Amino acid sequence: MKKNIHPDYHPVCFVDVSSGKRFLTYSTMVSKGKEIIDGVEHYIVIRDVTADSHPVYTGEKRFVDSTGRVEKFQRKFGRRLVR
Repeated sequence: MKKNIHPDYHPVCFVDVSSGKRFLTYSTMVSKGKEIIDGVEHYIVIRDVTADSHPVYTGEKRFVDSTGRVEKFQRKFGRRLVR
C-alpha cells in the first residue's frame, strides 16, 4: 500500500444493544470508550441494529399494523360513480 493515502484502521468492537453480542473487527471508526479484549485495546462502538438483531438476517417477521389504511384511502379517494 502507498503511504499516507489510506485512513487509519483501528481494532474496534461493535456491540449490539438488543442482543449484547460483540463483533471484533478493524474499522476507521473511533469512540471515547476503549476496552482491552484478548490483550488488544479496542474502541467500543455501540450499535442499535447489527446482523445479529436485524430482521433480514434473523428471519424474524415483524407485523406492521395496517388496520384502517384501506378504509381511510377509500374515504379520501373513494370511487365516485359517474352516470
